[in-house]
Amino acid sequence: MAPLAEERISYGILGYFYPTRLVYFGGAAHHVALYPAGDAKGLERYRYGASTLRFPLDEPLPIAKIKALVSARVKERDAAPVKRTAARARRPASAR
Repeated sequence: MAPLAEERISYGILGYFYPTRLVYFGGAAHHVALYPAGDAKGLERYRYGASTLRFPLDEPLPIAKIKALVSARVKERDAAPVKRTAARARRPASAR
């Protein structure tokens, strides 16, 4: 799925970063949440709001679909051009 992702606690929940935010997982009394959901094909019934998926604790997790979602996000990150920071972009080439 994302072997190079870094695991961190952010916003008080578990997050995976590759190189920036990839996904977060959070637990609640009656569900486990994944955010951001992005293009959650096949997971529409779990959609809650614009970018959250909630999986009830009394049902098995759709692991294969979650893996596919995370893999798709990794591919998006790999295909995206590397963004330069604003400070570096403004600095003249002679100062780099």
